[in-house]
Amino acid sequence: MLEEKNTPELNTESARITRLREKSNSLPLLPGVYIMKDAKSEIIYIGKAKRLKNRVSSYFHGAHNPKTEAMAGKVQDFDVIVVNSEFEALVLENRLIKHHKPKYNILLKDDKGYPFIRIDLEKEYPVFEVVGKKKREKNGARIRYLGPFGGRGSAFSAIETVQKALKLPSCHRVFPRDIGKERPCLNLHMGLCLGFCQAGHDNDELRVTYRALLDTALSVFDGDTKSLVSSLADEMNECAENLQFEKAAAIRDKLRAVQSLTRKQVILTGTRADTDAVGYFEGEAKSCFTVLHYSGGGLLSKDCELIETPLESGAEAVSVLLRQYYAQRGEYPKLVLLPLPSEDAAALSQLFTEISEHKVEVLCPQRGEKRRFMETAALNAQEEVRLFMGREDRVRKTAEWLAEALALPSAPRRIEAYDISNLGNDDIVASMIVFEDGKPKRASYRTFRMKSVSSQDDYGSMFEAVSRRAEHAVTDDPKFPPLPDVFFIDGGVVHAQTAQRALLEKGIDVPVFGMVKDARHRTRALVTTDGAEIGLTGNPAAFSLVGKIQEEAHRFANKYREKLADKRTYVSELDSIPGLGKVLREKLLAEFGSVERIKAASPEELRRIVPQKVVAGIVTAFGAGKED
Repeated sequence: MLEEKNTPELNTESARITRLREKSNSLPLLPGVYIMKDAKSEIIYIGKAKRLKNRVSSYFHGAHNPKTEAMAGKVQDFDVIVVNSEFEALVLENRLIKHHKPKYNILLKDDKGYPFIRIDLEKEYPVFEVVGKKKREKNGARIRYLGPFGGRGSAFSAIETVQKALKLPSCHRVFPRDIGKERPCLNLHMGLCLGFCQAGHDNDELRVTYRALLDTALSVFDGDTKSLVSSLADEMNECAENLQFEKAAAIRDKLRAVQSLTRKQVILTGTRADTDAVGYFEGEAKSCFTVLHYSGGGLLSKDCELIETPLESGAEAVSVLLRQYYAQRGEYPKLVLLPLPSEDAAALSQLFTEISEHKVEVLCPQRGEKRRFMETAALNAQEEVRLFMGREDRVRKTAEWLAEALALPSAPRRIEAYDISNLGNDDIVASMIVFEDGKPKRASYRTFRMKSVSSQDDYGSMFEAVSRRAEHAVTDDPKFPPLPDVFFIDGGVVHAQTAQRALLEKGIDVPVFGMVKDARHRTRALVTTDGAEIGLTGNPAAFSLVGKIQEEAHRFANKYREKLADKRTYVSELDSIPGLGKVLREKLLAEFGSVERIKAASPEELRRIVPQKVVAGIVTAFGAGKED
């Protein structure tokens, strides 16, 4: 029988386990928080425990799932903080995770925003504006916050729908300042606005009309459409009986608008929710956390987020996710339904009640309607994971097909694409966009304004853009993403050759392909630097992906060029005015919104922003029709 050898590595690992077991066995059977540290004394995991000794020692005994094994295998030491109750442990764990963001803890995306619509009712003509979060304000009693919404797009969409239906102005004109200053925009002629900007209006009457429409909009946002519809119907019938047919017709139009909004379900995402049902599904690679918002038994909306399957499991994971979710969201319902029984339920209820300043009950229902809500949320979480895995499979197969078709060493995960945009010899720019795992990675997008090219020269512009990108790569510029697996260049073989030459001059050897369009300006093939074409129409998924990449590169380049053109127009018109420097120019644009409105402003309005000498210069430059 061979004698087993004791290597230094085995001895070191055995000593580590023994040391950690002894330390954990000496802990008290009290609630608290434990903080795991690696060899560099960096915090890698934070957890809470009802009994510290039992929980911490469990990491160093017996078998665990792979993620727990990986974390426990890196632990060199740990600290504990003893507290008086499970509630204190939950609150402390929450605070420490938020501050340290340890590698092995569940972390919801911290860039996930739940914006609000803000309305300052103190103003003569209040307007809707989208803000990131609520604030404590001096005149808080006159500030209304509507929300939260699932995203800024949802908030702006709701505002736009309400404005069109009720014919409220959606332009950037400021009332009553801009009444009669300019001709009404197309919205009036299209029947989408009542034309509050028209000259000749009585301001008091106009303000009453505006506020009445705004009150109607707020009632819609508050979900009070039933009583609103009933009230409007009664008012319309009363006017008709009194032979006030014109007024009855106006009320009828408003009634129809409110009914159309009700059908479109223009409501605040979860604001009126009295019940949130939580779903959680744990897959091998991905898990999903879902919250369904209910009001009066009716489903309002859904929030969900896919996460890497965490170290924690079941009710423990849900507890951590819930705390992060509501901290980001900032709004709490009256009832939260958990998918699994949790020993944290009472502590969560206490925490949410203290933060929201209203009673929040947290429970796991066993039967009835609430149980069905929770089961629906769980089903949605499971379905999101299934759909994600299906998408992942399609992305993987598309990448594998591209690798084979393009003779790449491996399936490309990261693709960079470039396009040139110009109008004549002005504002020649290039875009750099990035797709990762089949999706745009917008944080990695970059733009280049040509420095060495002063006239239309697509090849020269492409060489400069790719060369500058390569320079950022060889100097390890942290502001630029890592090099991709493959470069896609808008254009044919010469564009691809130009980009490849720029890369090779910097010592970078990454495959480069041109994206070739057909007669309808759609991507039809990729072309190598040797001129060989690889058709895409035989693989719909690859055809779709490359088409999206080319369109996105084109869109981003044009957007940057248009931005520069707009800026140049502003500068060229305002720069010639004596005394109007950059700071004052920006103040004017911030106040009036455009050069056209600056031109239309009266000297009195201009004096509130700039000195009299500058006002004189503006009047001289734009002063046709101005009167002092």
